[in-house]
Amino acid sequence: MSILSSRARALKPSPTLAINAKAKSMQAQGIHVISFGAGEPDFDTPDNIKRAAVKAIEEGFTKYTAVGGTDELKDAILHKFKRDNGLTYKRSQVIASSGGKHSFYNLTQALLEGGDEVVVPSPFWVSYPPMVALTGATPVIVETREENDFKMTPPDLEKAITPRTKALIINSPSNPTGSTYTKEELEKISQIALAHNVFVISDEIYEKIVYDGFQFTSIASLGEEIKKRTMIVHGVAKTYAMTGWRIGYAAGPEEIIAAMSNIQSQSTSNPNSIAQKATIEALVGPQEAVAKMVAAFLERRNYIVDRLNELPDVSCYKPAGAFYVFPNFSSYYGRSYQGKRISNSTQLADFFLDVARVAVVPGVEFGADPFERLSFATSMEDIQEGLDRIEEALRQLK
Repeated sequence: MSILSSRARALKPSPTLAINAKAKSMQAQGIHVISFGAGEPDFDTPDNIKRAAVKAIEEGFTKYTAVGGTDELKDAILHKFKRDNGLTYKRSQVIASSGGKHSFYNLTQALLEGGDEVVVPSPFWVSYPPMVALTGATPVIVETREENDFKMTPPDLEKAITPRTKALIINSPSNPTGSTYTKEELEKISQIALAHNVFVISDEIYEKIVYDGFQFTSIASLGEEIKKRTMIVHGVAKTYAMTGWRIGYAAGPEEIIAAMSNIQSQSTSNPNSIAQKATIEALVGPQEAVAKMVAAFLERRNYIVDRLNELPDVSCYKPAGAFYVFPNFSSYYGRSYQGKRISNSTQLADFFLDVARVAVVPGVEFGADPFERLSFATSMEDIQEGLDRIEEALRQLK
């Protein structure tokens, strides 16, 4: 009999965090590794947010709070939804947790069980299928196409829905592709979800990081009926460079939020009290720092997409949001380096790390083996040198 549960044995660690850890280990050995791995802004948390945290410490705000966050934080979250999305919720319809990932985990535990199915468009964020599977539910993968900007079409969605379908996941802007759904596209998806009585889990954590005048739309804002069937998962990590502060939040039907709070009460209890105060300042304070970060991301996106598309036999979709590119390197599969054949995205990622000293994340981890994910949430200097190294490494494949 195994010591470990079947759940634990079936679960793999997050590949993005694992690759980032390997890159840092090499760096600790004195090896100059350029990492395109982690989805973490390289900017510092804005000063006004840090000052709010310092003030909280000085005022002794270091005790337990309500499980789902203070009323002050919930009001800040309500303010954000009203200001940015035209959405009105009550305090009982929002919850703060220890990061967006924690919010998503609590949601799956509250909503799903064995026998349920969840539609997951591919490429997907690496943690969606495992967290769905941990509940006993089945992730139903719907493959999207590069030529369709990696977006799920209404016929694809209709085909995937069965009587067991409990929910579908929308991640816009997307990790790993940076694709974004327009209001018109979301309206068609919402009509299908309502027709089949399916919940929508809308991961909107990259909402503010969009380019070329794209207007973000939350699917919950498209009418009262779809709002009743939508759970929004969000957080401050990406928008405000607050990855380590670990505050995420969710909004949706009162019954589901209450269940998430019960689950959280038996696991982590409240999110960090000091980070809650910092998050209030992030959501209701000055927003100029966000625009500056997005402007820098835009410059980097334009450069990295152009450079990747200039590489022989590489194609790269130009993302409309987030800070990732998802280039197609599959034309290099079947080639070899020093007699070692490269057949998939994992082997190519290992080749880039070992030979070029560049860390990328294999596309297979996102459900799309022809691709590699590169985060451009790093300096332009590193982007330039990293691409130089990739270009030189590719020349060595025969």
